[in-house]
Amino acid sequence: LARVIADMGFGEFRRQLEYKVAQRGKTVVVVNRWYPSSRICSTCGYKVSKMPLSVREWTCPACGTHHDRDINAAINLRTVAESSVRGSSPVPA
Repeated sequence: LARVIADMGFGEFRRQLEYKVAQRGKTVVVVNRWYPSSRICSTCGYKVSKMPLSVREWTCPACGTHHDRDINAAINLRTVAESSVRGSSPVPA
């Protein structure tokens, strides 16, 4: 997939993705590229102010949940997408 995106450019990939998804009656939810998905606790919504990319795992100081950075980000992005489709607000960032 990375090679396909690199060959065609991200804009073209997004256009084609939106086209194919629309054919199937689905929706693409676009999240702002600066949304801090890896820094928001997917359990309680606490937002860590700064976290270098070298930090791959972290523990929420508010609720104590231990997170893998990428899995936590994926959960948060899924929550944003589901909230967008439902028309409600996700956990505040």
